[in-house]
Amino acid sequence: MSQQHLRRGPLRPVRTDPPPPEPDGGGDSRPGRFVGWLGGLGCAAAGYGVFQFLFQVLPGSLGGEAAKYLIASVSGFATALAAWLAAALVRARAAEAARPAAAPPPVAAPAPGPLPQVFAAAYDTLVGQVAVVDDPDRGRLTGWSHSLGESTPSRPTSVGTAYGLQIMLDLGMTDGRLRPGDLVDTLWRLRLPGGGWSARSQGAEARPEVTALVLGALARAGVPAQRLAREVDHCTAAFTRERDHAGRESTHVVTTVLRGLLRAAPHGAALPALREALVDGAVSDPGRDHLRCWGYRLDPPYGPPSPLHTAQAVVALERAARVLGESEAVRAAREDGVRWLLSCPDAPHHACLDLENLREEVRRPRPDDPARHEVLNVRHFTATWIVRALLSRGALEVARQDGLEETWRDLLDGAVAAVWAGQRDGIWSWERGDSTELRHPMWMTYQGLAALRGHAVWTYRPDETTTA
Repeated sequence: MSQQHLRRGPLRPVRTDPPPPEPDGGGDSRPGRFVGWLGGLGCAAAGYGVFQFLFQVLPGSLGGEAAKYLIASVSGFATALAAWLAAALVRARAAEAARPAAAPPPVAAPAPGPLPQVFAAAYDTLVGQVAVVDDPDRGRLTGWSHSLGESTPSRPTSVGTAYGLQIMLDLGMTDGRLRPGDLVDTLWRLRLPGGGWSARSQGAEARPEVTALVLGALARAGVPAQRLAREVDHCTAAFTRERDHAGRESTHVVTTVLRGLLRAAPHGAALPALREALVDGAVSDPGRDHLRCWGYRLDPPYGPPSPLHTAQAVVALERAARVLGESEAVRAAREDGVRWLLSCPDAPHHACLDLENLREEVRRPRPDDPARHEVLNVRHFTATWIVRALLSRGALEVARQDGLEETWRDLLDGAVAAVWAGQRDGIWSWERGDSTELRHPMWMTYQGLAALRGHAVWTYRPDETTTA
C-alpha cells in the first residue's frame, strides 16, 4: 500500500442500500416539479401570473379590452383553483404515506375438531365402565369384559382387558382414574395355570391368537422382553400344524399371532415361518387382473377373495417387513395385495361391498373330547382393516408407482367415512339385528379409535405460517 493511500485517513463505510423512496408526487418527476412550483408560488400568485401573461399576449382584435380582461381573469381563477386542488392532493397523499400501517387483526385460534371430543368421550366411557373385582383365587382384577354394557355383572376378561389397555395407550392416560400397571397386573393374573391366555368361550385351553394379543398389549405397555419370553415360547410351541391345524390354516389366526409376536418377540425364530405360511396362502383372483389376495383360509379350500383378510395380510406383512426385512417374493405378494385392494370396482367407497363387516368361525377339536368342536365366533370390522392397510407406507408407494394415488385417496376417504359413521360418542356397536350379538365389543371400539387416530396422524399438515 502506498504512502498516499495511508495519508487519506481511515476508510469510511460506503452505503450500499438504496435511498428511501420518494413519496408519491415528489422526487424528480415532472408532475412533482410542476406541483412543487405551483405550491411555491402560492395559489393566488399562480393565478395572477397566468392572468398577467394572457392579458399581455392576447391580441386587441379579440373583442376589446373587456374581452381580454374576462378571458385572462377566468383563466387565472381556474389556474389558482387547480393549483390549490393539486397542493391539497399532494398533502393528503403525503400524510397517508406517513401514517403507520394498521396492525392486522389477530388470527383466531382454530376451533378443535370433533375427533378430540370423540376420544374424550371414549375415555370417559371406558373409565366409567371399568370393572374392579376381588377374586379369591387371583386377587384384584381391573379391566373390562368382552363387551361394554353387558347385562350380566361384568368381570374382566383377557380379550376385553387387552383391548382396553391398548385403547388407553393410544388415548393416553391423562389422569389417575386408571393406571396401566393395574391393567398389566390383571392380565398376568388372568393367565391360565398352564400358561397362555384364552377367550371366555374357549375354556381352560390356551389359544395362540389370544395369547399373542395379550403379549402384544403387554409389550406395548413396557413389560420387559425377559418376562414375556416364557409365554412367547409357550405360544409358538403350541402353534404348529400338528397341535393347531385349524389355527394354522386360518388367515385371521395367523395374522393375529404374527402381529402380536412382532411386538412381543421381534427376533423370535417362529416369525419367518409364519410369514412364509401367510405368503404361500395367497391366491390369484381372475376377477381382478389375476392379482394375488387372501381368503379366510391359507389352505384349500381358500374361500372367495376377501377384502378383510387381504387387508389383514397386508398389515401383517408390512409390519414384518419393518422388523425382519423383506425378500423380493414377499414384497411382490404384499404389493399384489395392495393392488387388489386398490382395484375395488364399487363406488361410492364409503358403502361399497369391500367394506362389509364379516363374521367367521374358527372350529377346533376340544382337548377333552376330540369328537366335539370348540367354536370361536370372530366378527370383523372390515373398514378399519382397509384403513390400516391403505395407511401403510408400502401401500402409498404402490399407488404412486402405478399412478393410482387419486384412487388410493378415494378408497381411504371412503373407508374412514365408514368407520366414523359407526361410532356414537367414541363407542362402536355391532349392528347385525341378532339379539344374541354383543352390542359394544371392546375390540370394535379399539379398532375404530385406532383407525381414526392413524388417519388423523397421517393427514396432519402443520400450518407453516404459524409455526416458529
